[in-house]
Amino acid sequence: MSIVLLPHSVGVANLSLPCPDDLTLHRKLACWNHLRLSPAQPSAAWRDELGEEYEMRLLEGAYVEAFREEVADQAAGVPHDADGFISWFEALKPHGPGQFDPLFDWLAEEATLQDLRWFLRQEAAGEAGFDDLVALTQVKLPAAPKLELARNYWDEMGRGAEGGMHGPMLERTTEGLDLRPSIEATLWQSLALANTMTAFATTRRYTYHSVGALGVVELTAPSRVAKVAQGLKRLGVEPRLRKYFDLHAVLDIKHSEDWNRDALRPLVAADPGCARYLAEGALMRLLCGERCFAAYRKALWSDDSRACA
Repeated sequence: MSIVLLPHSVGVANLSLPCPDDLTLHRKLACWNHLRLSPAQPSAAWRDELGEEYEMRLLEGAYVEAFREEVADQAAGVPHDADGFISWFEALKPHGPGQFDPLFDWLAEEATLQDLRWFLRQEAAGEAGFDDLVALTQVKLPAAPKLELARNYWDEMGRGAEGGMHGPMLERTTEGLDLRPSIEATLWQSLALANTMTAFATTRRYTYHSVGALGVVELTAPSRVAKVAQGLKRLGVEPRLRKYFDLHAVLDIKHSEDWNRDALRPLVAADPGCARYLAEGALMRLLCGERCFAAYRKALWSDDSRACA
């Protein structure tokens, strides 16, 4: 999943700490992440840019640490042996935050095309880029997890065929449905999801959080993606525009099995202490999803249908 390039200009001027509210915080982080992850060229202003990065890193770190506190008690009680941890982790699929949210049955069976376009616009603007997150996370991991992340990345890259790359598949949907995602039109909960995943993958102290969060995406996404694909098919969206969702509804099931066996299990077996951080990452990612789904339902099911035009 490539990072979706947003059509509006973005910047992070006039920064101040602390941010007064969630919307301001996550718009600032989203703008900064868009800029810092985009290819750039040397600039005479590099010292100023480093100063801005320091301020944004402090903002990002304060957000992540506060979020970690929310899941600390639950994560502290996870098993520290490999078998026990995998059992706990796999139980997140039926019992984790946000699982089986009624939003997705509604998208599959009742939503209009306008509803689905609004939903997908939110998702596209909040998409952090699974392929890039995996690539950033794998740096200096032990051999077995590193190889699993490499295999996952290779699948995301279409196994070397441009037509099979997952990111462009999603971009075709975005363009074909004329979604026009932007930071300004996106709910803060969706921006928070992408900001959290980006913070994990770009900050080495959160490496285990990133592995746990990426793994729980593979574990829990297929059923939701299948519902989105069902809704698109029901509404007559052509196959090439729903290919991304059709593919992930099936492929991520195998990805999850491999991730749990070849990434999570070896990490916990080698260092039981990392189980807590893998668990925190997984729980934080699921909570981000749960908050998105609740916010989407509130917007989509409100009496004022113009809110989602």
